Amino acid sequence: MEVKTIELFGKPLFNLVTMSDPIKMATSMPEDEAGFVYILKGGCINYSETEELRLSQKQAVLAKSGNSTFSTITVEGKTEYQAIVVKFHKDILEELYNNSSSPFTRASSHELTINSAKIETSILLEQYINSLVTLFDNPELASEELLKLKLKELIIHLLNAENSPQVLGIMTNLYKKKIFDFKEIINAHICSSLGIEELAQLTNQSLSTFKKTFKQIYNDTPNNYLIGKRIEKVADLLHLSNDSISNIAYDCEFKTLAHMSRVFKAKYGISPSEYRLNFSDKR
Repeated sequence: MEVKTIELFGKPLFNLVTMSDPIKMATSMPEDEAGFVYILKGGCINYSETEELRLSQKQAVLAKSGNSTFSTITVEGKTEYQAIVVKFHKDILEELYNNSSSPFTRASSHELTINSAKIETSILLEQYINSLVTLFDNPELASEELLKLKLKELIIHLLNAENSPQVLGIMTNLYKKKIFDFKEIINAHICSSLGIEELAQLTNQSLSTFKKTFKQIYNDTPNNYLIGKRIEKVADLLHLSNDSISNIAYDCEFKTLAHMSRVFKAKYGISPSEYRLNFSDKR
């Protein structure tokens, strides 16, 4: 991993991150930080307590403070992964809006419902990102006043994100923590590609504590419960969707069609194709 950093007030503000190999890593946000990530090359999957966001080139994600997240960086073919990462430090924002009205302190009419959100890219946002790339190419241009202006410019872009009230909910409640209970996190990741260890991390528990909590709530092991819920999802999609059985299996996080078919027949007594045919005959 190569990281180039431009600092403001002694803290990393803009980061240019480059990777040549896939990696899975924890990306939790401290209580006094939030972050914005824009993908220049490659792609990533960003997991939060209730979201699984798949991002590719020219897409972005906003994650707020106190957020438990996990990221999988994907590198496709010979294309490396490269991203601009902007850190929102609480003390820097307080300094930035010291003599003016701050969007982070006034009362917000936007509800905080999630801790991370996908950002729809606009021409203006693309131009903004290109200006940051220029700064990394010419770091001598990065004066304190310019960096303060560039940070404010990004905040304006995000506060005017017309595509998503969820983005406004995060931006106007940047340092308020949204707490999700155990069941909400599990239900949101039934068909997620996260393993048990990462799910434990999202619930802020050790693996052993997570398994005990899971057993108390669901009276089952995590693997058994998740597979059972995934096969129920497969059954729903077989009569609600026209997608192929193999695509449905992969979308519900079964690694092979054969595995899904065995689990399905054990639960429903017939194969997935026979199950779908039974519903088509009734239409």
